[in-house]
Amino acid sequence: MTTHRAGSGEHGEHRGSGQPGASGQHGEDDRGRAGARADGLTAAEVAERVSRGEVNDVPVRSSRSAADIVRANVFTRFNAIIGVLFLIILIVGPLQDGLFGFVIVANTGIGIIQELRAKKTLDNLAVIGESRPRVRRDGRSTEVPTGELVLGDLVELRPGDKCVVDGEVAEADSLEIDESLLTGEADPVVKRPGDAILSGSFVVAGSGAFTATKVGSEAYAARLAEEASRFTLVHSELRGGISQILKYITWMMVPAAIGLVLSQLVVERHHADEAIRRMVAGIVPMVPEGLVLLTSVAFAIGVIRLGRKQCLVQELPAIEGLARVDVVCLDKTGTLTEGGMDVSEVRPLGGAEPDRVGEVLTALGAAEPNPNASLQAIIDAYPLGEEQRAGWRCTDTLPFSSARKYSGAAFTEPGGERSAWLLGAPDVLLPQGDPALEETGRLDREGLRVLLLARASGALDAPDAASAAEPVALVVLEQRLRPDAPDTLAYFAEQDVRTKVISGDNAVSVGAVAGKLGVAGAESPVDARRLPEQPEEMAQELEAHAVFGRVTPQQKREMVGALQKRGHTVAMTGDGVNDVLALKDADIGVSMGSGSEATKAVAQIVLLDNSFATLPSVVAEGRRVIGNIERVATLFLTKTVYSVLLALLVICWQVPYPFLPRHLTLLSSLTIGVPAFFLALAPNKERARPHFVRRVMRYAVPSGLIAGVATFVTYLLARHHYSGAGALSAETSAATLTLFLTAMWVLAIVARPYTWWRIGLVLAMGLAFVVVLVTPWLQDFFALRLVGTTLPWTAVGVAAVAAVLLEVAWRRVGRSFPA
Repeated sequence: MTTHRAGSGEHGEHRGSGQPGASGQHGEDDRGRAGARADGLTAAEVAERVSRGEVNDVPVRSSRSAADIVRANVFTRFNAIIGVLFLIILIVGPLQDGLFGFVIVANTGIGIIQELRAKKTLDNLAVIGESRPRVRRDGRSTEVPTGELVLGDLVELRPGDKCVVDGEVAEADSLEIDESLLTGEADPVVKRPGDAILSGSFVVAGSGAFTATKVGSEAYAARLAEEASRFTLVHSELRGGISQILKYITWMMVPAAIGLVLSQLVVERHHADEAIRRMVAGIVPMVPEGLVLLTSVAFAIGVIRLGRKQCLVQELPAIEGLARVDVVCLDKTGTLTEGGMDVSEVRPLGGAEPDRVGEVLTALGAAEPNPNASLQAIIDAYPLGEEQRAGWRCTDTLPFSSARKYSGAAFTEPGGERSAWLLGAPDVLLPQGDPALEETGRLDREGLRVLLLARASGALDAPDAASAAEPVALVVLEQRLRPDAPDTLAYFAEQDVRTKVISGDNAVSVGAVAGKLGVAGAESPVDARRLPEQPEEMAQELEAHAVFGRVTPQQKREMVGALQKRGHTVAMTGDGVNDVLALKDADIGVSMGSGSEATKAVAQIVLLDNSFATLPSVVAEGRRVIGNIERVATLFLTKTVYSVLLALLVICWQVPYPFLPRHLTLLSSLTIGVPAFFLALAPNKERARPHFVRRVMRYAVPSGLIAGVATFVTYLLARHHYSGAGALSAETSAATLTLFLTAMWVLAIVARPYTWWRIGLVLAMGLAFVVVLVTPWLQDFFALRLVGTTLPWTAVGVAAVAAVLLEVAWRRVGRSFPA
């Protein structure tokens, strides 16, 4: 037989394009209809409603507004603290001690610019992926943006469509609505003319139309609909951990500031201006001000990079979640296989006439106004001719549902005979042991998709309709494998991310497809109907196997939950309405851009170009962001630890605070600020692990303690060595040298493993400090001048000992306190 080509999707996941006028083929006896098709509003009526403001004008934004972005970056707790300290320095002077204020301005500006760039990227992508419902106006069906719906519009519904406004059913052809996103109830609800429809629900089977009764902010789920596709800053472990650290630092700053001021004024009898300057110098470095901003910048740049790959990130923490993913559940159709199938063969059973089988398949295709891919392939293979159009009259239909695994239609044939037919999964429609199942199994093992055409003996919706059906023919379909799927699956295997193929298709067929793509464990597929119901036992099966067939939508959800209870971070991909529940419950839901509106509404990430090959880039971006933030967080918090320690030592020893704000601004810029910016954007493939705070602090605490003690030792030695008018300046310079060299060694450790640019980065920071030390006007500006040779070399020696201690500490921490 000639190979016939079809549209996208698979039998079982409604993504077919549908034909607007096809519903008229059912005839005047079609059940569940509310009379003839309404013409909808006229153009004049639409214009009148728009003028009255009866428009669905809820702003479904993909990102925060520009004002929100500026406000979030400017009005922060630590900007307020630093701002107050900056004003104090402006009063007591000199200006170079207030350099830290300009650093905050620069960092805040960078954060705002990057987030605005991310907003522009997301807004542009959101227009591409925007829901466009079909409405009937002036008797014609047309797509309109969600925001252009008006009160009274007649909105058409097809499988997979999301209900974007509230309304009342006007037409229903076996229409089933899933309201789980609103009520939590997974079972679909059959809707009939006159029934209410709530925004936020979606169609799982059948078709119909409803009249919009509430639009805009009056709609039941308007706020939910807005939140579903908004660029949000919700809770994440990374942000939560940073907030926790900052909270503790805030509480430490107040007593430290009081102690420093008193020690400088009362004990050392400094002038008030000098005491305040040195208090500010002690407080400012305690604030890891750049860490929060750098986190926002890294996330924003991640969003921009993914946006260039046509990947819409609907929730910011999704990038973080992807970095932690260790199990990816893949829906076969649309993910591993390309859209569309071909009818390769039709095999009559039980002596059925091929011509008779062809007539029935033609009639079934003509009876469905919204064909899925399997039925579309049959329609292309058996197009409707004039004879069939006039001779076969549809009297009833049963749309496909993932729970049933079959669809059907009843007809009055040309001779007046009444017949009912089912088309679906052979292992559902045939009893165990039927000879046809053996042949079906052989075809499944070849990776072919097989449907059974059977004649029903009673009503289509009878409970025993499947068990009492008479098999007539096997319809063999070929699926098209995605050419990029093998490389993508190989990437996940290399990155220690386990893949689970979960499909509603026959398990053997799914296993064959997975095997062709190189999925480990594809040789032993599991029929989900035989999976244990207990979550723990189900989890054991999921751990042991990789390919599952005949999975119901509820089972997909349960499988995701079982993996999560085992401690896995689960990503779920899908594009059909039967994937919605699992996508919603997964840690990260990934939808294809061509998927149903329902899947795109609940997914955190939408692949607008429908390319499965984009997933490695998405995962890699998540790992880059989180791994690098953890890396640079160690730098920022090391500074916090040694700053707190130095403040305590100064108070206890009753000595002048060794630094002015300008000294620590210079050190922070060269050992943390500038290198952290570059390190945060570097490639990083390591999978993120939990316990962010513990992982960072286990290195930051010993590093900060070593740096603080080494600096204070040099300072005390310098106090015994120098005397006279310029002693304090010389002591400060020696202590600054030790602190810089120790902090540089921390940077050198954090920058590992070395690449040419990382080595260059560390050397450039060191060279910049040397330039400051040897340039006269910079010496004056930063009040840094090394006096003599004994103490400078002593400072270098102390720093060398600190470097050895740092190496020992990092190795011990890695062995004794594994994350």
